[in-house]
Amino acid sequence: MSDALKPLIGAAADRPLTRAEAETAFAILFEGEATPSQIGGFLMALRTRGETVDEYAAAAAVMRAKCNAVRAPEGAMDIVGTGGDGKGTLNISTATAFVVAGAGVCVAKHGNRNLSSKSGAADALGQMGVNVMIGPQQVEKALGSTGICFMMAPMHHPAIAHVMPTRSELGTRTIFNILGPLTNPAGVKRQLTGAFSRDLIRPMAETLAQLGSDRAWLVHGSDGTDELAISGVSWIAALEDGGIKEIELHPEDAGLPVHPFEDIIGGSPEDNATAFRALLDGAPSAYRDAVLLNSAAALVVAEAAGDLRDGVKMAAESIDSGRARQKIEALAQATQGPA
Repeated sequence: MSDALKPLIGAAADRPLTRAEAETAFAILFEGEATPSQIGGFLMALRTRGETVDEYAAAAAVMRAKCNAVRAPEGAMDIVGTGGDGKGTLNISTATAFVVAGAGVCVAKHGNRNLSSKSGAADALGQMGVNVMIGPQQVEKALGSTGICFMMAPMHHPAIAHVMPTRSELGTRTIFNILGPLTNPAGVKRQLTGAFSRDLIRPMAETLAQLGSDRAWLVHGSDGTDELAISGVSWIAALEDGGIKEIELHPEDAGLPVHPFEDIIGGSPEDNATAFRALLDGAPSAYRDAVLLNSAAALVVAEAAGDLRDGVKMAAESIDSGRARQKIEALAQATQGPA
């Protein structure tokens, strides 16, 4: 073990770290050169003072550099949330990914098991026949053949193993709660990303700008979710044309009705998969409208739709034509067998 992290722990407690200092610190963590006590001290120093955009960007840059990467086509996007909102909703971003892929946009989705719902992206996909525990080569092959993939975070970020025990023992939010959406292994430049707090959307947009993204919407719903809300207003920090603008969005802006939040509450992985299948079959529901809203936003970010109302029409066509279902069936087939 090294003592190199010690001065950076003290510095982090007193002041914001420079991007270079933060990159040095996270490199030490991810190389396994810090003790559990040092890791805990550093993470809590950042949390107590409050992390900065430079620190977010540094941590994400080091994670990206050390990940098992996947090559994705130009224009590929990610649709993901931080998790951690504690709301237990149906799988909205996961369903959105397949609807958007069915509309012709390449989606390289990064995710994990349940954080904020009873059934996270990986849990839902497992119920739908997708093997999420595959390596980067097979993921890349699936992306090339189907236009969509799911990258299971632990399969692509092995360096995180050095900090996970300490993070679990701390039992509180740390910088790692927002790093997942910032560390897509395919290096996509376009994202629809949800955050568990409204206060995070602008800093996360600024971080993605530092990391080279060209278009991204960072969103938080007034219902407390890391999605665009179908029950009321949502807040967006939109990274577009080299700048960031803040937007308030209501479902009616996209031509969609408002639904009670309770109508999108999920259950077990099996229950959520049943709702997912009904959605793919074209059943009308609050869930469908929530997915249409988020899909429309993703299609605008991807520049496949000119505005949200056009995006809703494209998303509905993806579902009702069966193309969204075909995407999940194709991915399920592509992820079976040897890598």
